[in-house]
Amino acid sequence: MTDTTEHPAERTVAAERLRLGDHACLGPGGTGDGDSPWRVFTAYTRTSLARREKVLLVMDPDDLSNDEVVALLDQGSGQAVRARQSGQLSLRRNTEMYVPDGRFHEERTIEAYTDEVNRAYDEGWSGLSITADMGWAPRVNLDQDRLLEYEASVAPLFADPLFTAICWYDRKRFGDEFLAGMGRVHPLRVKARTDEVDVREGPEGEVVADVAESGPRTEFEVLREALARRESAGPSRLVLDLRDLCFMEAHCAWQLISLAASLPPGSQVTVRCGELLGLVLRQLGADEVPQLALSVEDEPGVSEGAEH
Repeated sequence: MTDTTEHPAERTVAAERLRLGDHACLGPGGTGDGDSPWRVFTAYTRTSLARREKVLLVMDPDDLSNDEVVALLDQGSGQAVRARQSGQLSLRRNTEMYVPDGRFHEERTIEAYTDEVNRAYDEGWSGLSITADMGWAPRVNLDQDRLLEYEASVAPLFADPLFTAICWYDRKRFGDEFLAGMGRVHPLRVKARTDEVDVREGPEGEVVADVAESGPRTEFEVLREALARRESAGPSRLVLDLRDLCFMEAHCAWQLISLAASLPPGSQVTVRCGELLGLVLRQLGADEVPQLALSVEDEPGVSEGAEH
C-alpha cells in the first residue's frame, strides 16, 4: 500500500470538542455497523451554528432530502431553519463536490473547498464546519490507495485554523482494513455518541458524572442517575462534567436546575461547562439556586463573528 502521512498520537474526541483547524474521521472507532452518523452530525452542526460558524453538510445522493435534514437538525427549535434561510447552513451532495463529471480530480476538489472557506469568511461567519460522506468513492470505483493519498495530502490545508472537517466512512462500503488505514491519516477520530455515563468518586469524595458523549438521555437524567448511586440520602457533593456539550434544550436545562434545587441544604452540584451552556443555565436561574455552582470554561470562537 502506498505510504501516507500517519499520526501515531491519534486522539478520539466528541464532535462538540472539535475546533477550527481539526481534521477528523468518523467510521474507524466511530459509529458501529449499521449506525447512522446523523446523531453525531446533529450535535456537530448545532455546536458550529452556536459558534457562528457556517456549516456545510456534504451528503450522499441517497441520504435524506434537504428538507428532511433540516427537520432532523432543527427538531422544532428553529435554529436550523433560520440557519438555512440566512445561508449559515448549506447542504450539498458529495457527487457534486467530488465527482461533478463522474471523475475525481484532487486539485479541483481542493479548489472547491477552498472557495467554500473563502465564501464563509466573505459572508462574515467565524469559520466553516464541514461534514463529508465519502461514499462517492465506491460509486466511481476510486482506487483506495488514491483516496488515502488524497486524505493525507490535504493536511496542509488545516495548518491555518480556518475550517473543521469530519469525513465519514461507512464500514459496510469500505471495510475494516481500509478504515484502519484511514484512521491513521486523520489526526482525530470522532467518538460514537452513546448514552453511557461515567459515574465515579472524585479525589475529595464527591460523585463525578462525566458526560463526554451525550446520547439519548438528558443531562437531567444523568444527574438523577448520579444521585441514585449515592450511599447517603443526606447532603451530597456532585460534579456534572458537560464540557463536551455545547447545545442543551431549554427544558433539559430547567430540569437540571430544578433537581439541583430539590437537594437537601448543604448539597452542591458543580456543573463544568462551556460559555454557551453557562449562559443558558444562568438565563434560567442557575445563580439563584444555592445548591448549584457553575464552573465555566472559555470557549474559543463563541463571542466572535459578525452579526447577521
